[in-house]
Amino acid sequence: MTANQQKFCDEYLIDCNATRAYKAAYPRIKNDAVARANSSRLLTNANIKNYIEQRLAEMSSAKVASAEEVIKYLTSVMRGESDSEVVVVTGDGDGYSSAERVKKNPDEKERLKAAELLGKRYGLFTDKVNVAGTTKVTIVDDLDD
Repeated sequence: MTANQQKFCDEYLIDCNATRAYKAAYPRIKNDAVARANSSRLLTNANIKNYIEQRLAEMSSAKVASAEEVIKYLTSVMRGESDSEVVVVTGDGDGYSSAERVKKNPDEKERLKAAELLGKRYGLFTDKVNVAGTTKVTIVDDLDD
C-alpha cells in the first residue's frame, strides 16, 4: 500500500466520505467527479479493504465493553469497591450556598441492583424449572364402554 493510499484510508475512517478522503490524499485532484470515481475504485482494492476493516475492528473493540469488563464492574459495585462523584450543595449562610463534588461509595440500593444483575447472569434466581428429556406418550381410547 502506498503512502497516499494509507492517507486515503485514514482520512476515510474519519467520516466515511470517500470523495473528501481522496481529495485529502491526492491534493492535485480538484474535480469531485474524478475523486468520486477514483475513491470508489480504491475502496474495491483488497489491501485497502483489509486495512479499513482491520482499523474499524480495532476502533470498535476499544470502545465497546466486553462481557468480562461488565461483570468485573458489577462485582466492584456490589462489593462497594467503586467510587462515584456526586454534587453536594451546602449552605454558607445569609442565603448563599456552594456546590462541591464529593466521592461516595455505592449505597445499598446500587449494590443490591448490581447483585441482582450478577445473579441474573449466573442464573441464581430461577423460578422456572427446566426439565429436559424424552418420554413416550401413550394415548388410551377407552370411551367405548
